[in-house]
Amino acid sequence: MATWMKDHLKYDSIAWEDVNEGDEIPSTVRPIDATLVVMGAVAASRDVYPVHHDVEAAKAAGAPDIFLNILTTNGLMAAFVTNWCGPDWDLRSISLKLLIPAFPGQKLTTTGTVTRKYDDPVPSIEVEFTAETDFGPHCKGSATLTRA
Repeated sequence: MATWMKDHLKYDSIAWEDVNEGDEIPSTVRPIDATLVVMGAVAASRDVYPVHHDVEAAKAAGAPDIFLNILTTNGLMAAFVTNWCGPDWDLRSISLKLLIPAFPGQKLTTTGTVTRKYDDPVPSIEVEFTAETDFGPHCKGSATLTRA
């Protein structure tokens, strides 16, 4: 494996016993660039709406630049929670609400908190997360994870 990948992969998982309601998920900061915006929209989710890849179309719609689409944001938030808990956990559900658009040149800072831990019918945790950019809150949401 290439050494550059090691910072982006998690090989261990959080133990069920080590998770508590109120635990904070370590925050992450991810730069947003045009490649992330365009590839997330066009290549990953086939969203060809022009505001996600055409600067002039985005400006004509009133935005200062192209911006992340909801599916890219959803994927980034799913990665945030699953990178925290590790490969022994499954993402059972995720839900989010978009707030302020995220543009190239900004940083996306994501934080989260464990809001519920239960063991019925399987070990599960619920987390709430938020992501903010230089302009303010980009999204907020929640996810449920189950121990595989």
